[in-house]
Amino acid sequence: MTKQFYEFKPYNIGRWLVWSLYALLLIVAPLLFKSSLALTMLSQAGYLVIICLSYNILLGQGGMLSFGHAVYAGLGSFLAVHAMNLAAKGAFYIPLPLIPLVGGLAGLFFAVLLGYVTTKKAGTTFGMITLGVGELVFAMSLMFPEFFGGEGGITTNRAYGKPVWGINFGPQIQVYYLIAAYCFICTAAMFAFTRTPLGRILNAVRDNPERVEFIGYNTQRVRYYAFIIAGFFAGIGGGLAAINSEIVTAEVVSGVRSGSLLLFTFLGGATFFFGPIIGAGLLVLALILLSELTMAWLLYVGLIFLFMVMYAPGGIASLIMMNLRVASFGKLKALWVGYLALAATALVALSGAAAMVEMVYHLQLNAALGPELGFMGVRLNALNFNSWFGAGLVLLTGLGLFELTRRQFLAQWSAVQGEIETEIKRRELL
Repeated sequence: MTKQFYEFKPYNIGRWLVWSLYALLLIVAPLLFKSSLALTMLSQAGYLVIICLSYNILLGQGGMLSFGHAVYAGLGSFLAVHAMNLAAKGAFYIPLPLIPLVGGLAGLFFAVLLGYVTTKKAGTTFGMITLGVGELVFAMSLMFPEFFGGEGGITTNRAYGKPVWGINFGPQIQVYYLIAAYCFICTAAMFAFTRTPLGRILNAVRDNPERVEFIGYNTQRVRYYAFIIAGFFAGIGGGLAAINSEIVTAEVVSGVRSGSLLLFTFLGGATFFFGPIIGAGLLVLALILLSELTMAWLLYVGLIFLFMVMYAPGGIASLIMMNLRVASFGKLKALWVGYLALAATALVALSGAAAMVEMVYHLQLNAALGPELGFMGVRLNALNFNSWFGAGLVLLTGLGLFELTRRQFLAQWSAVQGEIETEIKRRELL
């Protein structure tokens, strides 16, 4: 009895399923998380996904480490907010759903203008040029308050014009669905770009520019085209940001914003397409939740980035893919106890370290409020030896247990990887 194999061509069922789930998630997210804070976070995550994915065209797809990508998203925001104000005054009519395209065209224009010089060089020189361009634009934002609005920025009202079908984009839920629609379309467009000949040759330029030159391609031109495309999508994200917040300040073109895009795109996983989507979510959590919980949030983010660079340079996406490979061979059940032990011991160590950090920050910034502070439901006294001794003991205990657990887990991981390699060779022989 012969086996029958059914293939679906040219449709990739798995890919259609993933994109359908992605669209469904964007649609139902505000229905599941109904609070105003959740809706704000979802809206910010939507346009940050676009900006981080556009940055990954440079970093992940092209190997171009840019320190000034916020310039193109920020200038897109400024042009978008000016277009909204002019439309509100009646200078011309442009419906709000098209405003992000104004930002996209602005990002494209400045990418064409600045990218030709920027992409003349690659590697470290490229990074230094982008840093210089970013600082130049940020300095100009303070020199030309007529356009940039000075320190106060430029405000607008997104609910201009007559409502269409009862939609005036005043309520946040309406703005969210506008952002979600652009998020899905831009994500699909950038994924399609990675499958084009230009996207493929951009990967080749990243991996081996000398060989690309040898087969007849101009690597500078390839980088330039990718830079323009990245600037266009960054501008769309900037336009959506202007619609969402109704104010644009000079901070959107600063080096801090560019650094945030770099950091969280890397944390998400620049070598995978979906990595920047994870990074955008982490960026929103850091900006909204973590920054409200502690004044030391930048320190925590920096430490997380440090450990990720040292132990997981592929970002969170690489960790997910590694474990998906293990799960595909049915070996994940042998590791879940180890994962729980690692998480528990790491949490103990982090609790002790965080308690010490919070006491230091309290003494430096909140000394006028007294020596006592609350931390994870416990009252600590920053001037009391017992609080410091307890925090240090928790830290050392957690680190010791984590190291023991880590060694045992590495042995389990090596055994599982050996079994997987054996299974792969067995399948190849069949």
